[in-house]
Amino acid sequence: MPKKETRPSKDLYRELRLVPWLRLWQEEVPRYLASSPEEKIQRVALIRAIGAGFSEADQPTLKEPVRQWLLSLLQDPAEKVRRYAMTALPKIGAGRAEERQLLTLLSKTSADREKKFLGKALEKIGGHATLDLIRTQGSSLPHLNEQRAKANLARQQKPSTIRLTTPFSDIALLRLHLRCRTGLEPILSDEIKALGTQFRIMEIRPGLLTLAPTSPFTLEQLYSLRTFSTASFLLGTLPKSTSLIEPLANLIASPLSRSLFQTFTDGPIRYRFEFVAKGHQRGAVLQIVQRAYTLCPDLLNDSREAPWAIEVHPSPIGDFVELRPRISPDPRFPYRQQDVPAASHPPLAAAMARLAGPFPEEVVWDPFCGSALELIERVRLTGVRRILGTDLSPDAIQAARANWSAAHFPGISAEFVPRDFREFEKITGFGPSSISLLITNPPLGKRVPIPNLRGLFDELFAVAAIALRPGGRMVWINPLKIKPPASSLRLEFQQTVDLGGFTCRLELLRKR
Repeated sequence: MPKKETRPSKDLYRELRLVPWLRLWQEEVPRYLASSPEEKIQRVALIRAIGAGFSEADQPTLKEPVRQWLLSLLQDPAEKVRRYAMTALPKIGAGRAEERQLLTLLSKTSADREKKFLGKALEKIGGHATLDLIRTQGSSLPHLNEQRAKANLARQQKPSTIRLTTPFSDIALLRLHLRCRTGLEPILSDEIKALGTQFRIMEIRPGLLTLAPTSPFTLEQLYSLRTFSTASFLLGTLPKSTSLIEPLANLIASPLSRSLFQTFTDGPIRYRFEFVAKGHQRGAVLQIVQRAYTLCPDLLNDSREAPWAIEVHPSPIGDFVELRPRISPDPRFPYRQQDVPAASHPPLAAAMARLAGPFPEEVVWDPFCGSALELIERVRLTGVRRILGTDLSPDAIQAARANWSAAHFPGISAEFVPRDFREFEKITGFGPSSISLLITNPPLGKRVPIPNLRGLFDELFAVAAIALRPGGRMVWINPLKIKPPASSLRLEFQQTVDLGGFTCRLELLRKR
């Protein structure tokens, strides 16, 4: 790789990240080791690129050589080289040996900048030794944060998880926020009512439903609802104030917050705090979480794999402060083993299935099946006898088959065929009036340009009019203001839905 000695480190780093990681390790690292001290300073971005790319490279057998190389760089005479090495070490999953070396270096250095970067590295990989040092010499170690060190140690010792089956009983003033794609509020509302009297709808705003539980409930019961995007607990609404540090810290450490944390958390309580739609606000975030830690040292702010998020959402009546479980993978959609580009959002697929409604002995076809989310969600609602998924992409068909197998619906006939939907009648067992439900989220022309999208949908309408039996339905996402040319298809439902930066119409058509 040609060298440009005056190139800024950031520019060189961006260039190096485009190079395959194994090539960096096999070619650029030996070249770096053989270079002069001045050249090493100029190409110090290589250290950062090696650390950042290691997890993506899938080269576990090289972890130890990479680790040893980075540890050797901690002894380099140049402070900048040592600094880059200590930043890269946490990227490869460093442990106790690295902690000891960093602590040794911390005891020897007098450079304030080096102490700062040592503190950041120790907060990410440090254990008991780092925490003991903070507790004994905290006032002389301004670059080490006790809360972050405790969170890191807690993460190492026992990964926290969310309890789905533990009931929460203190419901008197509790409010839940269910967020959905704007436009899906009526479908989510109907789903909540169909669940029974467990949750009462208090208010409906665009993309947001506020619920009140009527009796003790579990997260498992809440997550039986499938058409919401996120669920959270409302901790409070912020007053219009110039300083939000104290009000926010008080809400984070409030009795309600602690009760929710303790009921639903198995392991140390770790949360991620962020302002939604207001940027990172790192300075304010640090002050808020430090104040909350002072009020309740059992609550640990941790941006790495925290099972909870505390989010501040803008609202006309005052910003909402919400506690949201970060459950991954989503327990509602465990069948999602494979995905494809531009795949449906699972709650949207669930909403489309609910809109289709029940139909006994249902035969369902998705002409653009992708990873089969719409088909699987419809089968979950029962009444389906047979499904068909077609797609031009072999990768999509493979994903659909994998997800269908994981969903495990014995006794239901399923076929996934790599076929153009216009050749529907060539598929054995299917023909005119053989389909009771056509459900699809078709190509929308947003990520992949389609030369004649309107013409594609005109052909889809024509095929639907042939394939559907009398009374059969077509549920689909319509990105254009287009109506079916076939008089046999009658529009029964239409709702504009936000699909993330652009709107489409969710429609239900029925064959006369």
